[in-house]
Amino acid sequence: MVGLLTVLMICAASTVTRAQDDVVKTDTSLVQLSVGVVDKQGHPITNLSANDFVIFEDGVRRPIVHFEPTDAPFSLVMMLDTSGSTLTFRQQINQAALRFLDALGPDDRVAVIDFNGKGTKLQLPFTTDRRRIAYTIGITLQAGKGETPLYDALKYSLKELAHEEPRRRKAIVVLTDGIDTEARNGDRAIVSKASAEDVSSAIKAETNSHLISVLNDADRQGVTIFPLALPSGDPKKLPLPDPAITAMYAAARTRLEVLANRTGGRLHEIHRLDDLSRLYAEVAADLRTLYTVVYQPPNPGVRDGKWRTIRVEVARGELVASTKPGYYAR
Repeated sequence: MVGLLTVLMICAASTVTRAQDDVVKTDTSLVQLSVGVVDKQGHPITNLSANDFVIFEDGVRRPIVHFEPTDAPFSLVMMLDTSGSTLTFRQQINQAALRFLDALGPDDRVAVIDFNGKGTKLQLPFTTDRRRIAYTIGITLQAGKGETPLYDALKYSLKELAHEEPRRRKAIVVLTDGIDTEARNGDRAIVSKASAEDVSSAIKAETNSHLISVLNDADRQGVTIFPLALPSGDPKKLPLPDPAITAMYAAARTRLEVLANRTGGRLHEIHRLDDLSRLYAEVAADLRTLYTVVYQPPNPGVRDGKWRTIRVEVARGELVASTKPGYYAR
């Protein structure tokens, strides 16, 4: 199983305050990592201690100040795309989501948020009541149509997660085709101005301002994002191979990959609807194999926007910690 790493700047011993834009501010900075460890066969290893890890930032070993084992609880947002593109397979979504709930730990807190043409709505605040969560998911999937405000919904979810305890592990599991309406409109304007030769490379997906804003907020809180990409957004499965449309769909799928990679999650591509239950279960398994490791950076409090390279090693040489390469000090 692929190891995961989430990087965030969190509060060490300070009071968390909320700015007008609801972004969490902290006075003292630590770096919190969510780390997955596998053996040479790729099997997850879940019985390690803090003494088994060595952390380097920009090549300099850093002291570990806090550690949580793999069974520490999460706060999770289940984001459901109830736009028009999901109308025909809501029953499969419901069954898969219920299987996901069954795989979570008893102390994992779950909130349900959906997004569609009417905007984003918190259908259920964070709770451990599995019956309420299951009921809410079923009711939510009975309605909704229209456009896809994906990035607005992600921002909304991050604000809800900001109310959870700062050191609590946090994640978003989002089922979507990735075709955010506002981002698509911007992409359409770009390809309309590109020549036929340049249309496939005209969109610079990673520079999208909505994506960058979500990533910055996720970095501040250390939220891991797991996109489950619906086949309706797959650029390889478009009925009409129009170069401009293909470029727009490819950019949307690339952004889902960036969301996963930059936050330490994993993109799960759904090739057939029968895959939904299995992939939801894989996400739950991923969450259950993460350690939390908090360390002191060399220059706490310095927010120069520069990239910090991180390397995680495991003292037992036959094990491998798969990590994302670092974070931006913002």
